[in-house]
Amino acid sequence: MQKVFKFGGASIKDAQAFHNLANILKAFKGEQLMVVVSALGKQTNALEAVLAEARQQSGRAMENVIQPVADTHISLARELFSNDQHPVFDAINDLLKQLISQLQRTDLSYDAHYDQTVSFGELLSSCMVYHFLNQQKIYTHLIDARSLIATSADYRAAQIDWELTTQNIASHIHELEADVVLTQGFIGRTTDGFTTTLGREGSDYTAAILAFCLNAKEVTIWKDVPGLLNADPKRFAETRKIDHISYAEAIELAYYGATVIHPKTIKPLQNKNIPLMVRSFLHPEIPPTLINQFDESQQNVPSIIVKDQQVLVSIGSRDFSFMNEESLSFIFGVLSRLHIHINVMQTSALSLSVCFDLNPHKLNALLEALHANYKVRFNEGLQLITIRHYTPGQELPLVANKTVFLEQKSRSTLQLVVKA
Repeated sequence: MQKVFKFGGASIKDAQAFHNLANILKAFKGEQLMVVVSALGKQTNALEAVLAEARQQSGRAMENVIQPVADTHISLARELFSNDQHPVFDAINDLLKQLISQLQRTDLSYDAHYDQTVSFGELLSSCMVYHFLNQQKIYTHLIDARSLIATSADYRAAQIDWELTTQNIASHIHELEADVVLTQGFIGRTTDGFTTTLGREGSDYTAAILAFCLNAKEVTIWKDVPGLLNADPKRFAETRKIDHISYAEAIELAYYGATVIHPKTIKPLQNKNIPLMVRSFLHPEIPPTLINQFDESQQNVPSIIVKDQQVLVSIGSRDFSFMNEESLSFIFGVLSRLHIHINVMQTSALSLSVCFDLNPHKLNALLEALHANYKVRFNEGLQLITIRHYTPGQELPLVANKTVFLEQKSRSTLQLVVKA
């Protein structure tokens, strides 16, 4: 494959977006394209809500529980396909029946049940994209990503089995003859057949995995912004496009929470020096942001990253003993076991404070695991503000009229946990 394209939920959110995607692919006619798609816009959130209701055992029929998800996909399909007898409708209904079957399971942990359920967002969207592209005379082959991406059983944060994944991709893709090979982002499968997910927004990572295994020439992430910006345009009136950035700096920005790129995306591409472009699907004529090997030491652009729905947990020993290596080892072991990713942390003589994305299930499990030996306090509903390449005073407008719970500085990065 020459190129790997990734299209997120916003790029297939409605009928017009589907036509726009097809037009973009037509512009690359004659090139070998591997296309990765996410769930339709907002459908991952919708499936999370469906799972929550199903697990409450409210007594409602599962057909009613999934109705909002079913209506969204069938309504869009009716806009895209004028013939009600088109095979896409049978395919969607088959997937919805499979979804109901998964929701009815009672033998799964929450995280395992999550992956078996939420993965249907990508399965449904890719089914619709496949039929639509072929209707548009773009010869497309759909392949289930779960037959390609082999993972561990770490549900919601699966680790890649690179050796088996490389073998799968070699055996499934290299022989295909099609204008476009289409697959799903975000999902994989264990060796015993359970669906897994790679973490929220993991479709970017899927594109990078495929590019690495295929030795692709480049990867393009198609977004609703003109490229990589130094701040979220939905939050800030003035933003600046970053035209060229190094792998290392992109990894830093993704690690701190820049939503344009999934944190794990860059490293596989860096290892094989595969360029990554962030490009507008609304205005594909605009030059993209290019991410590759690049010395940008003299042209770093200050970037602001804001993460909502943060929780700050402060952990101290019950007997006022020091927060020593033994205590830290135990606490980090619990955090690792619960797959809690720390966004920022700070230690003192008597306590450890960690800030992470709020997940009620994981927070409750953490509190339970630490209760016997530690005093634990926490604050929810916080924001984490990160300023990369900051200048002194740049944070003042961002924290005006806000309570600062934690502040941490390095030579290049300032992080603040605040309450509005």
